[in-house]
Order: sequence, then C-alpha cells, then structure tokens
Amino acid sequence: MNILIKNAFAVLPEGSKENCSVWIKDGMIIAIDNEPQGFSADKTIDAADKLLIPGFVNAHTHVHMTALRNRADDLGFMTWLFDNVMPMEDKLTDDDAYWSIQLAFMEMLQSGTTSYLDMHMFPDIMVKAALDAGMRAVLSRGLQGGIDTFEAGKKRLEQAVSDINKYKDMPAISFMLAPHAPYTCDEYYLKVISALADELHLGIHTHLSESLDEQNTIKQRYNMTPAEFYDSCGIMRSNTVCAHCVYLSESDMNLLAERGVSVAHNAASNMKLGNGFADVPALLEHNINVCLGTDSSASNNNLSMLREMQLVSLIHKGTHKNATTVSASEVFDMATINGAKALGISDKTGEIRVGKCADLSLFDMNSVGFYPIGDPKSALCYSSAGLRADTVIVNGKVLLEKGEFKTIDEERVRYEIKKLVKKF
Repeated sequence: MNILIKNAFAVLPEGSKENCSVWIKDGMIIAIDNEPQGFSADKTIDAADKLLIPGFVNAHTHVHMTALRNRADDLGFMTWLFDNVMPMEDKLTDDDAYWSIQLAFMEMLQSGTTSYLDMHMFPDIMVKAALDAGMRAVLSRGLQGGIDTFEAGKKRLEQAVSDINKYKDMPAISFMLAPHAPYTCDEYYLKVISALADELHLGIHTHLSESLDEQNTIKQRYNMTPAEFYDSCGIMRSNTVCAHCVYLSESDMNLLAERGVSVAHNAASNMKLGNGFADVPALLEHNINVCLGTDSSASNNNLSMLREMQLVSLIHKGTHKNATTVSASEVFDMATINGAKALGISDKTGEIRVGKCADLSLFDMNSVGFYPIGDPKSALCYSSAGLRADTVIVNGKVLLEKGEFKTIDEERVRYEIKKLVKKF
C-alpha cells in the first residue's frame, strides 16, 4: 500500500520539523518533504496536530506473561520468580499464550511501540502471534540447562533452532539466542550456546546482574561477577543484549564497553521487585549502548514504553541529585534508535529516514496534559501520562488507526483472557 502522511510535526534525525510529509511505498519510507515523481497514494493520513515519531523499540520483555498481570506483587525477587511466576507460566497452554501475547500487542501499540525483543517459552506460537498482529519482533526462546540436565536444555535449543529455520525469511521477524541467566545456565551449556550463536550468526539476549542474590550466587559458584562469568563463556559480544545490569561494577562496565554489549534498562521492573537502579549515567559515561525495556506485565505491571521513558527521565536525576543527567533527548534515543541498534534492526527501524521501514507512531498533540507540546522529546518523557497513540504503522501496514485496532480483535482478546485468568 502507498501511504502519504502529511502536515505532521515530525521528529527526524536532524531535528523536529513542522508540516512534514512522508511518502511510504511497499513498507518503506521513500521520501520526506520531497514528493516522488508519479507517486499515487492509496491512503492519505492528514496528520495536522499530530506528532510523528519513529515507533518505540521495547528491548526486553516476555509478552506471553501479560495475562499474569497483578498476580504476584509485593514479593521478593526469588520468591516472586520461583514460587509464583514460574508455576503460573507452567499452566499456560499454547492457546493461552497466544491470547496473552495479543493483549500485550494491544498495550504496546497504544503506547506507540512497533518493535520488541522477547524471551519466551512458546515456539511457533510467538511467530504466529506476531505475524497475525503485524508487529516487528526479535524472538528468543528462553534457554536453561547444564551438563547434568543437558537433555532438557538440548530440547530448548532444538526448539529455538527449529523456529529460526522455519521463519528466517519473514521480513519483520528475526531471532536471537537467549540463555536465561547466569544462575540457570552452567558453563558447559553457555559455551554450547555461544558456539551455536557463532554458527548461526545470531545475537544473544539474556538477563544479567538483576539482583543481589544473583551476584552472591555467581560469586560463590565461580568466584567471578556474573559479567565476568558470562565473558568467560563467550556470551559477551557486540550483538549481545543484557537486560537489567543493576549491579555492575566499574570493571564490569569496562568489560561491557570493550565487548560492545548493549544494556536494556528496565526501570519499573527493577524498582517493583526491590532490585534497585541500574547506574545509567555511569553506563552512558562508559559509552555503552543503553536501550529501554519494560520486562513483563508480571513484574512491571504494564508494557508502556512511555511510562518507562518517564521513569528513566526522572529517577536518575533524583538518585544522582543532578537535574541535567539522562536528558529527554538521550531517553528518546534509548527508546528508538539505541533499541534498534541493540536488536540488530537499525537498518530497518529506529528513525524516520528515507530507506528505512515505515515503523511510525502518531500522537495527538492536543491531548490534555500533553498540550502545549513545546519540545517533543521532553513532552514524551515528562508530559505523557495517560497519552495514547492515535495511529501506528509497522512495515507500512496500519495496525492502529484513530485508536482502533486494525489487526487484533479486541473483544475476542478480552473474552479469551477472561477465560484464562480463571486458572489462577
């Protein structure tokens, strides 16, 4: 479909621009403010009084867990994970997961998210859900195992590879390998994953230094920090995304910077589970690529990148007692181009630029609490409470239009989720 977006207030790589027009053909941005010869629009979107931005990139989540929202709150991290969340996850069928994922997409679209990196446990279903909804997805089957439990770990690896082989040619779907965490994967298993990542030319998606329990466990087992342990197993590399990173030492940060690792900051989840704050200003000082993730609805308890941006823009100013640290412009980049770089899709998304895919979100600038907009990046970080996207386009396809889902049956999702929650 050929789409013309006209009269937008657009956030472009070179700065904000009023009365901007964007031409889209075959899912790609083919022109900005310079009408291509012979272009005929199948659809024209008049974006007067609308803010046009690149779609947000959620760089760490578990969308199959959305139905577990508000089910295991006010608990310590290990109790939350092993005694509550994992037992509930085990009750989810493939059908349950599908509808839970669709609910996640509804929430992500309403907050302007177009791409996400997911760690999951539902092969085939994750791809089907993303394709049905039209989301851009980087998928990674969660991997746990060790030399003493290798058959179970091997099965998870086989599931991951099966998905990769079956769906590797899908234009909006890509893959990473996902060792769950240093405390659920031993040295042997991690080296198997590292070798497979080399063989398949894949990135790695994992949890790192999320809690003090993790720090102490890995120190006792290996006399190393989790980051050092991962590095000894070949996990730390330029296409690795480490979620959380709350307890990195100075030497850990130097290691991540040297290896080119990206950090997915999950402010809400880390606060809610009592794990603390990643030192984002220090990460930035080390020139580490910092992006943003929501984590799951079981720990956040929502999937709004706007809310995550608000928190990140504020908490580090408070904890560092410095009003200039972690600026709105830096946070906007974390939520867009930095996330795209971390996921290995910056050639496709993360900016409004000719030659990139049309992954775009429009917000009504007249929304109460958002108006007057002033600087758009500041507005998104500091004035977006209650804000919802008006229109969202992914890969040139309209998924949300004037607040209405075009690829998701909202009523059916609510019906299925209502049935599902009776299990809990």
